[in-house]
Amino acid sequence: MSDPPRPQPSMLNPERVAGWRAVFPVAQWLPAYRAEWLRHDAIAGVTLAAYGIPVSLAYATLAGLPPQYGIYCYLLGGLCYAIFGSSRQLAVGPTSAISMLVGVTVAGLAGGDPERFASIAALTAILLGAMSVVAWILRLSSLVNFISETILLGFKAGAALTIALTQLPKLFGVQGGGEQFFERIVVLARQLPDTNFTVLAFGLAVIVLLLLGERHLPGRPVALLLVVASIILMSVTPLASMGVKVVGAIPQGLPAFHAPGLRLRDVDGVIPLAFACLLLAYVESVSAARAIAHTRGYEIDPRQELLGLGAANLAAGFFQGFPVAGGLSQSSVNDKAGARTPLSLVFASVTIGLCLMFLTGLLANLPNVVLAAIVLIAVKGLIDIDELRHVWRVSRYEFLVAMVAFAAVLLLGILKGVIFAVLVSMLLLIRRAACPHVAVLGRIPGTRRYSDIERNPDNQPVPGALMFRVEASLLYFNADYVRATVWAHIRASAQTHSLVICDLSASPFVDLAGARMLAALHAELAAAGIRLRLVSAHASARDILRAEGVEQQVGYIGRRVSVADVIDEWHGVASAGVTAPPN
Repeated sequence: MSDPPRPQPSMLNPERVAGWRAVFPVAQWLPAYRAEWLRHDAIAGVTLAAYGIPVSLAYATLAGLPPQYGIYCYLLGGLCYAIFGSSRQLAVGPTSAISMLVGVTVAGLAGGDPERFASIAALTAILLGAMSVVAWILRLSSLVNFISETILLGFKAGAALTIALTQLPKLFGVQGGGEQFFERIVVLARQLPDTNFTVLAFGLAVIVLLLLGERHLPGRPVALLLVVASIILMSVTPLASMGVKVVGAIPQGLPAFHAPGLRLRDVDGVIPLAFACLLLAYVESVSAARAIAHTRGYEIDPRQELLGLGAANLAAGFFQGFPVAGGLSQSSVNDKAGARTPLSLVFASVTIGLCLMFLTGLLANLPNVVLAAIVLIAVKGLIDIDELRHVWRVSRYEFLVAMVAFAAVLLLGILKGVIFAVLVSMLLLIRRAACPHVAVLGRIPGTRRYSDIERNPDNQPVPGALMFRVEASLLYFNADYVRATVWAHIRASAQTHSLVICDLSASPFVDLAGARMLAALHAELAAAGIRLRLVSAHASARDILRAEGVEQQVGYIGRRVSVADVIDEWHGVASAGVTAPPN
């Protein structure tokens, strides 16, 4: 079935507004709402609810919480995101990585107390929401761009294996156990002789059917159909007596407002957990929202997504939920089902609310192995083999970085792994900024232009002259590295230099330390009988160089002087028997 026609981008991406309407995107798209969209949003909402209910049950168990808590997250998270979010199709609810992160981390903080476990999970959601709102106020949405996608690629793959390993004992019908990834493997291997083959066959059948449904019926609530079928099977067959465990009774009715009975100072470690969840939730949400918005011809507001995510998590936390995010799988279901606007999330919440009020009794016979199968199928999407192959072909260094993040998750756990991934991203950024590429230039044959001679071996060096280009801003933390690199090239050369040209065309900014380094380099070169010239500096760089008096020392640094001009001038003077050009 082909996708139904979509509204024009102008309808979905209105002009920027100010005031209170800017805070509430619903006030921007709702006045332009068309009656013919209502049917599509209603169908998408019901379809999303049908997809979300079994998935949220599975993710709640993954988070170590009673199954209904996952439904509460979908009910409240999506409803609040519809008011504050900027995406038209993003669906907000529990996700596999965040659920696993909550489950493995809170287990160590709760000390085996289920009530404390639920309170810590809710407190984490509230703290995540508060952090998101503060980040929205301070306009910090761009900071997430400092987290390398390569790091996240490896992190997600590691998280997927970690999550899968927690579900395999349920698939084999054994107890499982262990704290770390490799310890769980050892424990599972020892328990394999006790496999319940009835449970295993049941789980494998569900996995096969889910895979077939994913391939041949994309966007359809196949998981819900399997949940219904498995409940019927458990009700009319003796599978329960054969060791197939079920979810049990789920409380009927809507969740009540319930503030966690804990404060931040009562839980040591909840702040790092909330921060890690925020990073994962924001990156995952914005990535999914952008991917869908791109195909639908509109743009999202990354800053507004912080507010939408914050509102969704505050609602989830105060109504017995745990951290939520926008996931690509549920958002794709919403989009493929025909969602036009966030009103589809409202229809999904209404549908879920009705199910909580009237249909919870039907879920009592839902087998746990079915939820495990749903999780296993869901997390396989976190391992992007094609992208890993692409990174391997493009950059072995980036692939190594991804593998470092992958190994960190397996060895350190998800929480420490995501924090490690952030630190690695920051360190890589600092390293690249602190050690920029300093290109030695040569003349492009037959032209007056100069480029990196290392990348273009046919470029022609200029005897007696060293031309270099700093391919980064010249700042206090890389200035000494640049100076040392220039001197290393001079000392390594077999010829004697009388001219050094610094091309600043690739340095958008030069700070005070960078200007003073150039002045010091001029003095050092002059003492060695070598002249320094600066060319192609940007306007702001020229301003600070002139203010620091560098132009008076090295000569004119105006925008009209190029490397070729300085070389021509120098050749002219050299032919007259002068060893260095005048000021």
